[in-house]
Amino acid sequence: MSRLSNKLPFVLLFAILVVSCEEFEQFINDLDINYFVNLQPIGVGIEPKKNDILPESFTPVIIKFDTKMKKRNAESILQINSDLGGVSGEKYWKENNLYFVPVSGWTAGIRYNLSFSGIIQTVDGREARIENYISFYAINKDAPPFLESYSPADGESVKTNDIIFEFNFSQSMNKLSVESALSIEGIGNKTFEWSDDDKKLLVASDKAFSPWNYYKWYLKDSAKCIKGIPIAKSYSGGFITDIDQTLPRITNVYPVLFSNDGWYPAAVNMEKGLESGHGIAVSFNKPMNENILRSLRFEPSLSGRTELLTENSIVYIFSRDPEPETAYTLIVSGDTKDAEGLKIGEDYKTNFLVNIPYINILSLSVNYGDLIENFQNINNIIPVVPDQATKELNISINFSLPFINTKEKQSIEQKINISPFFPRTISSVSLLFINWTVNNRLFMRWKGFSAGDSSGENGEVPHYYKLIIPGGKNGISCGNGIYMKEDFIIFLEAVK
Repeated sequence: MSRLSNKLPFVLLFAILVVSCEEFEQFINDLDINYFVNLQPIGVGIEPKKNDILPESFTPVIIKFDTKMKKRNAESILQINSDLGGVSGEKYWKENNLYFVPVSGWTAGIRYNLSFSGIIQTVDGREARIENYISFYAINKDAPPFLESYSPADGESVKTNDIIFEFNFSQSMNKLSVESALSIEGIGNKTFEWSDDDKKLLVASDKAFSPWNYYKWYLKDSAKCIKGIPIAKSYSGGFITDIDQTLPRITNVYPVLFSNDGWYPAAVNMEKGLESGHGIAVSFNKPMNENILRSLRFEPSLSGRTELLTENSIVYIFSRDPEPETAYTLIVSGDTKDAEGLKIGEDYKTNFLVNIPYINILSLSVNYGDLIENFQNINNIIPVVPDQATKELNISINFSLPFINTKEKQSIEQKINISPFFPRTISSVSLLFINWTVNNRLFMRWKGFSAGDSSGENGEVPHYYKLIIPGGKNGISCGNGIYMKEDFIIFLEAVK
């Protein structure tokens, strides 16, 4: 209805009383009313109509007027929403028509509700109260898809690795929209496999889940079928990784020997001691995780590497033999996991001895004389009589172990040394001949000894020579990493 001035009631009353147009016009002029009142209704049309289907994602909604409107007023009462919430969009005018285009486009298959209700105002001063409610669709109004079934079932107990999630839909789905809408707690990179005309989805993870945990998955309602219709609602489910209730434990620790391209139990046990060339095998009650290869350590430290024997056993291979006659502790970390990710729980420890002997000097003889066996009783000083003419001296050394390695035998002449000790001015000696009479007995002939006199007569002094047979890892070795614990040192007093 048109808006009237405060003088309108008087105008109407006078119109009833007057009898001529001239008199009415004169009356209007006397009241200083300079306009005419427009009583025409405001024409409004809306596209789409009830239950119409907009053909495209960005087809506009149009509110049509038959006159110029106050734009901001008309825009403010236009609202569009759906079950997904309010629709935001761009509003613009073409002549007397108001256009609305959704920012993200219309979604296929869902019902939209248009509300154009309130007071509208024209530029020429008219206003009217209108009420328009229209439901419409876009692209199509087919039934939405839904999730028919899924696996694992809600609350199901499962293992921690190699889980395949299965989702079955009622319609062929838009793969990208479903993959983007699906989230699974605790999963790594997802691998998707579609089948059954894109109605079935299988999902696999690239990593294992943690054991004895509850996980959830979510499928948001942004997942759509190939027709663009979103699923009717969001879905969720949960599963528990507790199907394995058996904790891992160590069942055996034993020495092994390498033979015929494999490691086999040795004919000794850990209590009798580890021997040269042995490795250590550790077996468990169930298949283990790959982190088992990093689970072993030793005190004191030992270098080596760990390899799998079977799915539930490993072998530790030493880079070199452990120290002879030494006690060690083998430790398996409590963080060691089985194939399901369950931990041992606490460190496992076991002690073992190394049954690898050191090389010892059993006896020594000079110039085919008596054997010297107890070196402590001679205070490490042996009187020797070199040949006066040739200044030669024969020494025979009897070792506790046989030298079976030819290379180690040949290196002896560079390692055993006799050097002047006192006085510094005495002549040096040199190795003249060397021979292994048997594998544990070494014969050596040295030349250049100078005899002294310990009595001090005629101003002479005793002559001492230092015999060193080097020990330690860089000293003499009979093979297989067996060596003397420390240097063997005695002093030879050359006398006449």
